[in-house]
Amino acid sequence: MGKFSKWIAGGLGWAFFGPIGGLLGFAIGSMMDNQAQQTIPGKQKQTTTGAYAMSLLVLVAAVMRADGKVVRAELDYVKQYFVKAFGHDAASEGVRMLGDLLKQEIPVRDVSLQIKQNMDYASRLQLLHFLFGISGADGMVHPDEIKVIEQIAYYLGLSQNDINSIRYMFVPKTDSAYKILGVDRDASVEDLKKAYRKMANKCHPDKVSHLGEDFRIAAKEKFQKVNEAYIQIKKERKIA
Repeated sequence: MGKFSKWIAGGLGWAFFGPIGGLLGFAIGSMMDNQAQQTIPGKQKQTTTGAYAMSLLVLVAAVMRADGKVVRAELDYVKQYFVKAFGHDAASEGVRMLGDLLKQEIPVRDVSLQIKQNMDYASRLQLLHFLFGISGADGMVHPDEIKVIEQIAYYLGLSQNDINSIRYMFVPKTDSAYKILGVDRDASVEDLKKAYRKMANKCHPDKVSHLGEDFRIAAKEKFQKVNEAYIQIKKERKIA
């Protein structure tokens, strides 16, 4: 049994129900025989690794379907991204599950609202980071994919400041470093330091440690981007 199967078997939690559960019927199978008895709607709110992994796959499918077509190259890019984050075995298994999801219509609003109602903020923020990362895996972030990702972010209940911060980690612009920290270019040194501490705390990998070591390690990239943005600004402005 690979990682994705283990994550599912370990507990889908609230994701067993609602639109996500409906989409994942093909993947759940016999692994859910016991899990269904352990999960009670309205009672279990903590996000399990299984719930997070399957939420990620469903949202990735929605983004990949954004331009109305899915090509083999895109699946290869996603697999490469998964290999980097979770290893070869998990990546192959995840892509197989994703392939089945891509054959279905994804109710973006309903899925995103289910996630918002049941998943903590830090984990939702990490989902957004994954989506932008996968969208840009081929070297460019497509406009149609950005549109869907921003819709997802809105329904996930993420603040516009946080959405912009994650977006500019993948869509470089002149003021990207400032956007990542959520401040204007003319921000004072004190405001810069406050913004950095706030964003670094929000993006710290330990915030998603409850999702398991694989996802905690994957979250380091987001934290590193915040640090790099702050270092860049300090060098440009010669701040000690």
